[in-house]
Amino acid sequence: MMDWTDRHCRYFLRLLSRHALLYTEMVTTGALLHGDRQRFLAFHPDELPLALQVGGSVPQELAACAAFAEAEGYSEINLNVGCPSDRVQHNRIGACLMADPGLVGDCVAAMRERTQLPVTVKCRIGIDAMDSDEALFDFIGQVAERGCRTFIIHARIALLAGLSPKENREIPPLNYPRVHRVKAQFPDLEIIINGGLTSLQACREQLQHVDGVMLGREAYHNPWLLNQVDPQLFDTPSPASSREAVLQAFLPYAEDCLAAGVPLNHLSRHVLGLFHGENGGKRFRRHLSERAHLRGANSDTLLEALALTRPRVPQCAAD
Repeated sequence: MMDWTDRHCRYFLRLLSRHALLYTEMVTTGALLHGDRQRFLAFHPDELPLALQVGGSVPQELAACAAFAEAEGYSEINLNVGCPSDRVQHNRIGACLMADPGLVGDCVAAMRERTQLPVTVKCRIGIDAMDSDEALFDFIGQVAERGCRTFIIHARIALLAGLSPKENREIPPLNYPRVHRVKAQFPDLEIIINGGLTSLQACREQLQHVDGVMLGREAYHNPWLLNQVDPQLFDTPSPASSREAVLQAFLPYAEDCLAAGVPLNHLSRHVLGLFHGENGGKRFRRHLSERAHLRGANSDTLLEALALTRPRVPQCAAD
């Protein structure tokens, strides 16, 4: 998720699940080839397993980025052909590429020639008038022939003209059965479903039909959901015993970042949902929203917000 899942967000989410595969925000090939490459590729070792998600449509450029990903120690490289944003369409990036499965296949093949990492593709169930099982099967089939074995499929079509990216996440109806039919059509491929999943129960239901699930905004806005991923889906203990323990575990990382000059609000914005639905959650969010951007805000600001989530002790006064 562009501008959301930066390295600070991913470090925080890793405190909630040791096993979930995390993804970077989408980074364009131009940013990696001509921008501050180390800024875009940097991550903390504790974030692993971690996939680098890239956007582009020039096979040779994507191949170079795949080599960067392997050299930096990523676990996977993912080509995003599902993003409906106008700003990426103009550069022939994202969901518009679903109209050209041959080119996507060329991109996958070029990337596979430059890396031993898994090369995966994230897509939609269709775009615009390409809204049928047959069109999606054709896309998946052509790209799979060039070596992609894993597809992460957002179970909505993307309407590239007339809808904003936000509307494209909400207005086109979810069509989970189409993704299930992809798995039935291509049983040897790994098919991961995405879109509209808001509980682990819903994830478990989807795992009856597909190989994996991807959570996006729900995991960001309600991150405590991830704390049950390890025991429920990987049969291992939860890494944190409580929401407070998660924030306490985040503090040393936050202090290191603050010492390096990172403003507190660049860190705190990712933890705002930690107490989602809990008593004190609104006070926690309000305190950080009002204070974290101020000069001098530091780890004490996080602790002050944390204190607002604890039960208030009744006061008794007597003359």
